[in-house]
Amino acid sequence: MDPKEKFREILREGALRFSAEEIPLSIERPANPEHGDYASNVALQLSKRLRRNPRQIAEEIAKASAPALAATGLFEPLTVAGAGFLNIRLKPAAKLHSIKQVLEQGPRYGRARSAKAERVQVEFVSANPTGPLHVGHGRQGALGDAIAALLESQGYAVSREFYYNDAGSQIEKLALSVRARAKGIKPGGPGWPQEGYNGEYIEDIARDYLADQGNEDDLESIRKFAVAYLRAEQDADLQAFGVKFDAYYLESSLYTEGKVEQVVEALVHSGKTYEKEGALWLRTTDYGDDKDRVVRKSDGSFTYFVPDVAYHLTKWQRGFRKVINVQGTDHHGTVKRVRAGLQALGAGIPKDYPDYVLHSLVKVLRGGQEVKISKRAGSYVTVRDLIDWVGRDAVRFFLVSRKADSEFVFDIDLALQKNDENPVYYIQMAHARICSMLAQSGMDLARLSAVDLGRLKSQKEFALAQRLAEYPEVVSIAAQELAPHSLAFYLRELAAEFHSYYNAERILVDDETLRSARLALSAAVRQTLANGLSLLGVSAPEKM
Repeated sequence: MDPKEKFREILREGALRFSAEEIPLSIERPANPEHGDYASNVALQLSKRLRRNPRQIAEEIAKASAPALAATGLFEPLTVAGAGFLNIRLKPAAKLHSIKQVLEQGPRYGRARSAKAERVQVEFVSANPTGPLHVGHGRQGALGDAIAALLESQGYAVSREFYYNDAGSQIEKLALSVRARAKGIKPGGPGWPQEGYNGEYIEDIARDYLADQGNEDDLESIRKFAVAYLRAEQDADLQAFGVKFDAYYLESSLYTEGKVEQVVEALVHSGKTYEKEGALWLRTTDYGDDKDRVVRKSDGSFTYFVPDVAYHLTKWQRGFRKVINVQGTDHHGTVKRVRAGLQALGAGIPKDYPDYVLHSLVKVLRGGQEVKISKRAGSYVTVRDLIDWVGRDAVRFFLVSRKADSEFVFDIDLALQKNDENPVYYIQMAHARICSMLAQSGMDLARLSAVDLGRLKSQKEFALAQRLAEYPEVVSIAAQELAPHSLAFYLRELAAEFHSYYNAERILVDDETLRSARLALSAAVRQTLANGLSLLGVSAPEKM
């Protein structure tokens, strides 16, 4: 068992002597290494419940836990510090245990097994097929794919889904814009549609449509051609971004298959709707919304939120009991509306279904100035622009390196730097540096997991080994919290510690046993970096 988990298990047994009621037992790594390798405040937690001196409780837990801790052979004696903190140090051999774990498990290190994989759907990107993918879609793509990979690493059976908004007024505007271009009308000119799409890509679609079909008055044919054209372009951009989906769902199918009408009928049948000013309303305020919402407008058309409810009902009906939607913060208002609509259906769907990860805007800087316009898109920077400027790896890493709900500034100049200020370069350089060392050593890498690690004595070596030991928990928590940024932060720290070690110690020394031990430690770092980068959709190059 992992030393940290063993320590947690023994402390839990000690705590149960004071309270039969389970308490959340946190084990932390002290900020100051002089305080030990692990620390717990369980005595302080118990003191509030028992109204006793926390230090006395800590001393009693330490005494009761001593035999079990000694029996493991992993720990130095438990000590009590301050108001009642329990601190413990690992024995040297135990500190190095993680190195063997990494080398023995290889790509599986950090992954959890599940006896029965729970099905989870992650929906992300879901762009309207009305133009190239913008940087916001890129952030969704990077976040959604990383969240899906993290969940898969913890044993979930994940389905990645893209919802095509191929119905509604925006598609009508697209068709009208392409038709105008096909007739030779330019954006802003006489006859150009109001709120038409002005990007260069509209002219490309019109040109290809005329070459393929030629009828510039057949608006329905233009609509179908334009949607298919942009779907193919978006698919190509996603392929270049390294994002693949398991399923695509068309909004238009909700109408053609009668699912929208069925949902409206069910809402009316539930008794939660009412007529007002010629429109049909749903009492969403009964479910925590700030005001009731229109279901069907006075002209007979449905509001956007109705197909959203119908779509999410299909997710439930398809057996997805856990669903995560990755969307922009501009969709914040839809969260309560969709959940309210699902509750009103009375289908047994939980009130917090689905889960949402909402991301903030991305601002692109170059030369200290904001970049707002793409030649092709006309009014925004595209995902393809970013990939062309800095490469896929930098885009994927940068877009998950901050909390989703924090605004992100994508600095093009920083992403192109080849130094420690560029996090993805810094991490990949650590990986490539270790690959180069291992190749130079000429050692049989299959033997590394069996080498004697007892020659590793320095604090930097112990610190690196402990950082490796943290990786499985980092991945587990990142999956639980749907927070890939925490994994990105960990990889940056691990790379920094390795670079510091590399600069302080000579690894390829003449002493064979010491050289082998240091190579084993380095190889474990390399493997962990590769595993983590893979979850974020970033490559681990062997040469740079």
